[in-house]
Amino acid sequence: MDKYIAFDVGGTNVKHALLFEDSNIINNGKYKTDCTDLAAFLDGMFHTILTYKKKHDIKGIAISLPGYINPKTGYSENAGFIEALHNQNIKKMLEEKLGIAVTVENDGNCAALAEKWNGNAVECKNFICMTIGTGIGGGIMINDALLHGARFKGGEFGHMYIQTKDGLKENLHKSASTSALISAYRQLKQLNLSEKVDGEEIFKEAESNKEVQKVMQQWYKNISYGVFNLAVTFNPEKILIGGGVSERNELIYHVVKHLETIPRWEEFKVPIDACKHKNNAGVIGALHHFLKVNKKLVS
Repeated sequence: MDKYIAFDVGGTNVKHALLFEDSNIINNGKYKTDCTDLAAFLDGMFHTILTYKKKHDIKGIAISLPGYINPKTGYSENAGFIEALHNQNIKKMLEEKLGIAVTVENDGNCAALAEKWNGNAVECKNFICMTIGTGIGGGIMINDALLHGARFKGGEFGHMYIQTKDGLKENLHKSASTSALISAYRQLKQLNLSEKVDGEEIFKEAESNKEVQKVMQQWYKNISYGVFNLAVTFNPEKILIGGGVSERNELIYHVVKHLETIPRWEEFKVPIDACKHKNNAGVIGALHHFLKVNKKLVS
């Protein structure tokens, strides 16, 4: 069975995997993302690819990338937190360097593709996948097709504005991402930026600290506002939540609890679930995109 390398590029880490063409992961890992230096970013990717190639025959490279991505050409007008890839074409650079086929697709779209392929949306023709990480992204599937938008900017849920606590208005990137949660925790604890904060520690502390619990509940509430807006805009069969934080079983429970306090949720209510593939959705969806582009898959 053919083997492929897939990358899921995030604002904090670059996750990578060696996969069979049926999406089963053979090996995986991650390294810190260099967001500002193009040469350093490419070096990290080259090193990973060459390490895999030493032991395996690689048929292609599939990349999941944040931002406004043209999936046909690989050009990224804007790559979210990965400033080094703004107005760059990583597909072209890698193919010229390595002589191997490369595809690139938006990370939220990749998560949706993974869930449609063999995840929690196999039976859905119309669904939404919201990804929560350093920022907020997403994929929209309508009649079994991704909605890329006229300029490849569909699914950029992070730019959606909501009202947060104390009547403040902020977008989802700054109110509902894991970065937003960490920022709110820093503010509560009066920590400076040099002091490292691990998201897992916040969840753990919230179990016994009421002030941290309040921060967590506000964060869940902010996520629920975004989910509600998507439900009333698209009326999908299902909304899935992905990203690293979806590994936590309590996430969906708390988001749904806050949704139930929003007027008219009962009228527009849709099932809310976690992505089956959780933190692997990006690499699996990137592979799906590669296989479709290269006509290895028909759906």
